[in-house]
Amino acid sequence: MVATPTQPPRKQAPSGARRASKPPRKPSGIVKTVTPYLLVAPAILGIAFLLFYPVVRNVMLSFQHYRFKQLISRSADYVGWENYQAVFKDDEFWEVTRRTFYFTAVNVVAIMVISTLCALMLMKLGKAMRIVVLIGLVAAWATPVIAATTIFKWLFRSDNGVVNWALVKLGFDYEGYTWFAHGTSTLTVVTLLIVWQSIPFATLTLYAGLTTVSTDVYESARLDGAGPVRIFRSITFPILRPIFALVTSLEVIWIFKSFAQIWAIAGENGPINDVRTLPVYAYQQGMSLKLFDMAGAISTITVLILVVMLVFYFRQMFKQEREADK
Repeated sequence: MVATPTQPPRKQAPSGARRASKPPRKPSGIVKTVTPYLLVAPAILGIAFLLFYPVVRNVMLSFQHYRFKQLISRSADYVGWENYQAVFKDDEFWEVTRRTFYFTAVNVVAIMVISTLCALMLMKLGKAMRIVVLIGLVAAWATPVIAATTIFKWLFRSDNGVVNWALVKLGFDYEGYTWFAHGTSTLTVVTLLIVWQSIPFATLTLYAGLTTVSTDVYESARLDGAGPVRIFRSITFPILRPIFALVTSLEVIWIFKSFAQIWAIAGENGPINDVRTLPVYAYQQGMSLKLFDMAGAISTITVLILVVMLVFYFRQMFKQEREADK
């Protein structure tokens, strides 16, 4: 009788191992659908509370008769379009609106031109010098608004300001010149301050875009005899058009709604009525004169003007892109 070989008994895996080997249970359809909304719900609620509610409340305020008495009593009557009619009949409103457009245009053009030149300069600098310039830009960008405003007020002091001292040394008659006594000179200082504060962001953004352009494209253009201006107009700007559009739109928004710099320089003892823009004008109506309904109407008009400007700007940009693609 021949003995058949016997197989060793199989070892049974422990019950815990068998449970671990099972595939994970998939979430049900309802949980899978609801989970993404639950994750973004805190952010949406925060945005709704901090952004949408003030905007809606401001629009409602613009259709009410809301003064200091109504602020105390917490009750106000709706008056329809009366506040907007009063704003549009006010000559000061149109004067401030024109000044706001001029102020925004001058600042945005100066910021974009200087920032573009600085970004192009960074591309030509060596590594060490480029790092130094970038550190300086970041330091200027990180300076708080009120701190930078205070520094500029010191620089343009009439008695011991550095600017007057430098101009006198250069031969100009600016001995004891009071920069903050006149609207034009005060607005010039505010413009210099805002341009100085805005250049770092625009420069860093444009420089980041320039680093994505292949150097082979520039080499081919130079071999074809293209100069720096032609290279920028035909290569750099078309490639970076979306970045230029983004930076320009952001600068328009930030400059148009500038308030802290203007109020900090001219709000106390300066010629605030000669330099005020729409945000400052709305603040004066609401906080100084307690005309909260008029302030709400002016603020709403300011937002609508910004929306119309940006829609027109982007429509023109998209139209140019479509024509370029044809």
